[in-house]
Amino acid sequence: MLVLVLLAMAVGSLSGLLLVYSVHLPQIDDLEHYRPSTTTELYDVKGRVFGSFALERRVVVGYDDLSPLLRQAVISIEDKNFESHWGVNTFRVAGAVYHDLTSGARAQGASTLTMQLARNLFLSNERTFGRKLQEAFLSIQIERTFTKQQIFTLYANQIYLGHGTYGFEAGAEYYFSKHAKDLTLPQAAMLAGLPKGPSAYSPILNPDKALRRRNLVINAMLEDGRITAEQAAAARAEPLGLMVATDPNAVAPYFVEEVRRELEKKLGAEQVHTAGLRVYTTLDLDLQRAAKSAVLDGLAAYERRHGWKGHLLNAVAGGVGLAEFRHPDWILPPQPGDYVHAMVTGVLPYQVTAKVGERQVVLLEEDWAWTGQKAADDFLKPGDIVYVHLAAPAAGQDETELRGTLEQDSGVQGALMAIDNSSGGVLAMIGGRDFNLSQFNRATQAERQTGSSFKPYVYTAAVEEGATPEERILDAPASFGSYTPHNFEGNYLGSITLLKAFADSRNIPAVKLAERVGMHKVIEVAHRFGITSNIPAFLPAALGAVEVTLKEQVAAYAVYPNDGLRIAPRLVKKVTDADGAILAEDRSEVAEATGVKTARTMMTFLREVTNSGTGSVAKALNHPLGGKTGTTSDFTDAWFLGFSPTVTCGTWVGYDGRESLGDKETGAKAALPIWMDFMKAAIAGKDAETFAVDERSAATRRSGSPR
Repeated sequence: MLVLVLLAMAVGSLSGLLLVYSVHLPQIDDLEHYRPSTTTELYDVKGRVFGSFALERRVVVGYDDLSPLLRQAVISIEDKNFESHWGVNTFRVAGAVYHDLTSGARAQGASTLTMQLARNLFLSNERTFGRKLQEAFLSIQIERTFTKQQIFTLYANQIYLGHGTYGFEAGAEYYFSKHAKDLTLPQAAMLAGLPKGPSAYSPILNPDKALRRRNLVINAMLEDGRITAEQAAAARAEPLGLMVATDPNAVAPYFVEEVRRELEKKLGAEQVHTAGLRVYTTLDLDLQRAAKSAVLDGLAAYERRHGWKGHLLNAVAGGVGLAEFRHPDWILPPQPGDYVHAMVTGVLPYQVTAKVGERQVVLLEEDWAWTGQKAADDFLKPGDIVYVHLAAPAAGQDETELRGTLEQDSGVQGALMAIDNSSGGVLAMIGGRDFNLSQFNRATQAERQTGSSFKPYVYTAAVEEGATPEERILDAPASFGSYTPHNFEGNYLGSITLLKAFADSRNIPAVKLAERVGMHKVIEVAHRFGITSNIPAFLPAALGAVEVTLKEQVAAYAVYPNDGLRIAPRLVKKVTDADGAILAEDRSEVAEATGVKTARTMMTFLREVTNSGTGSVAKALNHPLGGKTGTTSDFTDAWFLGFSPTVTCGTWVGYDGRESLGDKETGAKAALPIWMDFMKAAIAGKDAETFAVDERSAATRRSGSPR
């Protein structure tokens, strides 16, 4: 009788527990429609992925997309009886419950893969007896609803593997730059060991612990008969062999950030970061890389022109040890061609060693010769933070070492933006020297004085009033009330054509034209061309005493090769969901900024700049081009805006604090070389292209019609 009473009490207690801990459980049927948060990817014009957004970096794959070695490794280390149990390992759970009840400590781990899945999907990480029971109840329901393959696939796509990656496909891509189906045995074992402690066993943060954990997984596979002793020995002997993927946003971070802002306004932050969207952008990855190199090389050339300044920060002097220091530049693995900050670790008279992350960089005497310093220990010491341009190891050199040349980072900034003339699509965007140090986008957010790059709007207003390139104007001292402008060169040429005045960027003729047509007319032209700044209606504005963004300038200059049409810049062509359904589609916004005749006349002016004027060095590109330099007072801003028949590009150089770039640092000297380096890539393979006006003129000549 007593036994029956005790049994009844036990059944009643169990029923009560079931009621208490199952009343608020989620419906397992919902799991059939469950879609995990996935990564939104950005594609360039050629369909190449170059960026992504994600709260959880995850790539969902099917069961067959997971290496059999990976499946075996996970089961061996996490749940040996996965194929046979019904969701709960009774013996392990009983042991954990007994420990919990008798010791008063938190519940011990006894989770099967199914229980881990239940916890990750539906429950918190709180380690209590009640949560453990809920986990068990959910696991039993999952096992009754889904097959083992389905459960493993859900688990494989859901589990966290550290560094923001979720699921084995994303983990394989991040740690080894390959797909999960292509993993080798040691790689599969390393990933299988991460769920237990993604941070503790991170091969990046704790490589020694990661190696030991990986080998533990290999031993477990050997014990289970999944691999042979020879395979196990060979796998244990392998190094971790990481090939950490480059941050997908690193190649065009300023562009990616602009796209993020735009999409969040249209679609909302949650959908952008969790719905696995496909964003088809206007970026050309090849031109973006060319733009990055052009800007960084151009800034390095500027720095060298102004000599070594020193004033280096020193980590040791700042109270940070050589081993502990980490620079924001070191987030990404260093690559040859990168400009990065490095910390000096050793100095000999004719050799310097420095580190960038875990890589060592070697500099020899020729690598700092431009500074004028002979011996390195005269101007460098351990702990100094230096700026270097990385190169690949020389033949026969240690593969783990990089070569580098010493550069300088005085704080000067540069920006570049290029658009496709026919569509307005932004092909490349550089918003500054280093996105890791400053996310401020100088291509779209910085309003800077334009200098003479504003003059095309003055001349456009004059042409609309009947001015012609051949018309003559007096370049001589003149005053306009209390305002007395001066030419940059300090001299006067007398009677010259407007074409000569524009090509040589003479100031007094520009002011005379602005007075003739009226500044209100000039302002109206600038606004038609897309300049949104508040432009003061006084004559100094004709010479560029106006603050405008590079983005607006580039779009405005594209009006000229487009026969007077303004096509608004755009970043995104279309956005689809994960299944390909179109969610948003951007079409070019087109408006007439000026007439065809005016645009073609202005093309004569702008092309003369690159033929005989302030931008004549661009003739070396041997291609149809046009453009205009811009330099502000005290050399605080240097511009070049120009175009080919298919691409318009603008470059700007200056300091955020608006200090002078230095004497004679004009647009032609500081900005034009950057523009030319980029345009070499933009015009490559386009030898036959011509401007529309040239095509029509040629057709007229061929037909014998009067010109």
